[in-house]
Amino acid sequence: MKVIYAMLLGFGLDLVLGDPHGIIHPVQIIGWFVDKLKKALQKMIYGCSWQEAKERNLPRKEKAELIAGYVLTMVIVLGTFLVVTGLLYVAGLVHPGLRFGLETLFIYQIVATKSLKTESMKVYYRLKEGDLQGARKEISYLVGRDTQSLDESEVAKADVETIAENTADGVIAPLFFIALGGAPLGFAYKAVNTLDSMVAYRNEELLHIGHASAKLDDLCNFIPARLAAVMMMLAAAILRMDVAGAVKIFRRDRFAHLSPNSAQTEAVAAGALHIQLGGTHSYFGKLVEKPTIGDDIRPVDYEDIRRTNQLLYVSAWLTVIFCCGLTWLLVTVLGNPLSLV
Repeated sequence: MKVIYAMLLGFGLDLVLGDPHGIIHPVQIIGWFVDKLKKALQKMIYGCSWQEAKERNLPRKEKAELIAGYVLTMVIVLGTFLVVTGLLYVAGLVHPGLRFGLETLFIYQIVATKSLKTESMKVYYRLKEGDLQGARKEISYLVGRDTQSLDESEVAKADVETIAENTADGVIAPLFFIALGGAPLGFAYKAVNTLDSMVAYRNEELLHIGHASAKLDDLCNFIPARLAAVMMMLAAAILRMDVAGAVKIFRRDRFAHLSPNSAQTEAVAAGALHIQLGGTHSYFGKLVEKPTIGDDIRPVDYEDIRRTNQLLYVSAWLTVIFCCGLTWLLVTVLGNPLSLV
């Protein structure tokens, strides 16, 4: 039951402090291991780096790369889970209060509510000041699309999409896994998320070795993405936005994305705000056609960034309440079947 208090305190610390700058974040450490292990596995397959193998026109070993991808995913996710579990166990041997404090710290590092708002609002303030060039620069840190030619509405739209999507995988999903299995399962989810952001790309190098990470990320986010959509609809009702529009667009456009999960919250935000998201964008100089989400009732403006952040915060609080209840149910009613919380 102590994980409930740790979750509340960790979430509160995140709202107050956000991600501290100048300090190595655990996700950066996970990312370092992902990069090193990926390169080591590629060297085992080809006897050299992937880039050297390409330059030497060595035959592609797709099956070996797929297997290496599964090894990479299993080692990183399971390794992260075991390391965090071990640290908490050792802390508990020293003193129960130390374990509680460490788990609170871990949960604070897992959830990213304030940092998502802080980074997205940098774009908002630039646009509000009429500094389009500055807004393009700020949004370039948050999205993968080309930003140098985006107009004000397109910059705002990219920012709204970032907030809506990351409400699910940066806030709601981590809280969900913390509720199920405390900080160890929360960090295991962050490992999955980090793998997806680093190797789950459909480019020449990562198409096969990133396959397992992409599929596991889709699986892990299946329930949290839909939970996030429900919480965002409730948030829209509390904020007196268009709930009927949110439900309508969610039902119609929730699968209008290459990922089965990414459009869930974007559809709710688009419906609640009467805007259209998605569509064709340029990536590395090439146009990529994507389906639109929502109806083009009005142009997206910078105030929609602030409104989407309101949805983020209310959704986060609703999820914390839900997750406290879920943990209580696991521990009190079901006898803690996961033996983690």
